[in-house]
Amino acid sequence: MDVVIVGSIAYDSLSTPSGKSDDELGGSAIYGGLSSTFHSKRLSGGNIALVGVVGDDFLSSDIDKLVAAGLDIRGIETAEGGTFRWKGSYHGDMSQAQTHETHLNVFEHFQPKIPEDYRSPKVLFCANLHPALQMAVIQQSEPTRVSILDSMNLWINIARDELLEVIKRVDLVVLNDGEVRMLADDDNLVRASHTVQKMTNGAILVVKRGEHGVLALHPDGLLSMPAYPILDIVDPTGCGDTFAGALATLLAQGDGKISKAELAEGLVHATVTASFTLQTFGTNKISNLEISEYETRLEKYRSITSTS
Repeated sequence: MDVVIVGSIAYDSLSTPSGKSDDELGGSAIYGGLSSTFHSKRLSGGNIALVGVVGDDFLSSDIDKLVAAGLDIRGIETAEGGTFRWKGSYHGDMSQAQTHETHLNVFEHFQPKIPEDYRSPKVLFCANLHPALQMAVIQQSEPTRVSILDSMNLWINIARDELLEVIKRVDLVVLNDGEVRMLADDDNLVRASHTVQKMTNGAILVVKRGEHGVLALHPDGLLSMPAYPILDIVDPTGCGDTFAGALATLLAQGDGKISKAELAEGLVHATVTASFTLQTFGTNKISNLEISEYETRLEKYRSITSTS
């Protein structure tokens, strides 16, 4: 297995200045998985597997959608009850969602079970889950190249000690700038980033900065790059998971320690991929993204960031 992604599977209902959409297929595992499998196809192969839980209301058409995308879904279990549902809205600069309703449903009692043949992937991506569940995933897995972990402000507030323990067990940590500042208790992002990296056992730290791009701390130095400029933002939901899913597949292409140059290249692709998710509600764009369209935007992004 090349990439195993463990996270939430949900139905999202949301409103933004662009309109409203109900019961969109979402969740961290879904966005990460669709992004990851897009790059697997673009790079001519690779196995991407999902681990998660859905309720008995999960649509068979959505199962078909995941299979058609090329995802291995044997790690998705179906439990009696409803699928995780979230309702929210975006306003202003749309950098943060306002949550109106959360119904965990079957996700409330989710205990990740990693299938035997998933346990030694090249890359393990623990998407946003309670840190105790992420630790359980890590204890069941032995990725051959890199383990990646994402988190959120909720866990910093209510499970800080558990989060601090689990980030010591992974090779690469992905957080947004607000989470880094919160975890370090420091408003200066660069200083806070160095503080958070010291909380790990030498992990690479990738800091998502929304419209301001990405900052990364690698053992060989600092990386900083801009976001791809998008004029009309429809729905930011899942952008961070799209970003991380793309990065996971790019890192699955190599072996050994991750070089600074390799990380930089992975961040370029992660940034460009996330820019597509912004442009439609839910997973519509990342599900239907054409390789030619992607390559065109990638070339434009390289021209924007080129200093030659």
